[in-house]
Amino acid sequence: YTFSKALGGKIGMSICEDDKLDVALDVIKKAKENGVNLVLGTDSICGDDFKNDCNTQVCPSNNIPDGWEGMDAGPETRKAFADAIKGAKTILWNGPAGVFEFDNFAGGSKAIADAIAEATKEGAFSLIGGGDSVACINKFGLADQVSYISTGGGALLEAIEGKVLPGVAAIEA
Repeated sequence: YTFSKALGGKIGMSICEDDKLDVALDVIKKAKENGVNLVLGTDSICGDDFKNDCNTQVCPSNNIPDGWEGMDAGPETRKAFADAIKGAKTILWNGPAGVFEFDNFAGGSKAIADAIAEATKEGAFSLIGGGDSVACINKFGLADQVSYISTGGGALLEAIEGKVLPGVAAIEA
């Protein structure tokens, strides 16, 4: 929702990193400059309260009404994310698509997990990183259908960035 808000969208009560709006715009700009297909959600399953059994509606991700919160990827977004995963050779999943702890808002994360498992079966290397992503893959019973699982989310991303991790540095010293 940070990206939606940065682009001038209305996000209701959805979680947003207001201090990262400029970063979101920079990511979009750099993706365009480098020919990267940045896939952002276009629709959301929204709730009127932060609980599993609240009222729900599908909304455009950039036009969520006041009093409503985006809590899961909508049907169009699920398809777009799954399509982006199909045919990938390397997949890094770091973060669920919604409030997967609530069964009524787990569909987006399940769609991603299913697409990753299918791509892995077709030869992709898939890395699931971070506690929430690991909880997702386990919740859906797909842990044995991915290549590698790491509970270290932030550390995993820093290692991929090329940063020296203190624990690794201590071992190498």
